[in-house]
Amino acid sequence: MSKVAKRLLTFFIGIPLVLAIVFCDWLNHLPLQITIGIFAVLGANEFYNMLSKKGIVLFNREVVLIGTALLPFSCYTFILSGLSLDITPWLFISLVILLMGFECFTAKSFENSLSKIAYTTLTFFYTGFLLTFLSRMTILPDSKIIISLFLIFVFMCDSFAWFFGILFGKSTRGFVAASPNKSLVGFIGGIIGSLGCGFVLKYFFPAAISISNLNLVILGIITSVSAIIGDLIESVFKRSCDIKDSGNLIPGRGGVLDSIDSVVIAAPIFYIGYNFLF
Repeated sequence: MSKVAKRLLTFFIGIPLVLAIVFCDWLNHLPLQITIGIFAVLGANEFYNMLSKKGIVLFNREVVLIGTALLPFSCYTFILSGLSLDITPWLFISLVILLMGFECFTAKSFENSLSKIAYTTLTFFYTGFLLTFLSRMTILPDSKIIISLFLIFVFMCDSFAWFFGILFGKSTRGFVAASPNKSLVGFIGGIIGSLGCGFVLKYFFPAAISISNLNLVILGIITSVSAIIGDLIESVFKRSCDIKDSGNLIPGRGGVLDSIDSVVIAAPIFYIGYNFLF
């Protein structure tokens, strides 16, 4: 099966499956929260492998994976217990300080200390902390529809960018060194396509998406652009580590990070935008 066929198969199976998980909102979206935790750990493991192949030294794999898992798990625990979600960034800060203190008292040689602290912190932040903003969306009013709106913005931006880039974007490729095969036409097509899908969702659920058309356009644009940046920053990470894909778990997509790179960066932007615009 060609890569294009695998990608299409993943699209037509994966997106309905994800939306089905989102619409199961029992216990503040328990299935979605479990999925977030699993993807955070798998993403952290892939990121750890990427960095290790480059010769970058981190803390032990177990420390990295447990610390990453702790962030979305704790965020969900705070949601169930009714505690303030402001505790989540406090937890992240505490984890980083704990790493620093651990290195101070346990290291015998300090030549790799800066690398261990910096790259482990980056892993916590990139694969763990940023995904907690998707967990935060589960407490929003009409959370099923709002999370679906977010995911449609991200997934449709990626899919339409790929589609328009393949058909019409050859002459505008190469303007971003991080991903030379990406095209300006693809990016524009992705943003327009995701906005169109957002308006379709608003048409069917006007009570849940109760903002003006202008605000919906603003929310769609900032989410789509941040999704594009998410895709590009992962390309930067992979190029820095001299690898093509973060893994091979997702057919036609590569690894877990290759599949959630846009979600990771777009989630906090959508969440912040929602709170300003709704």
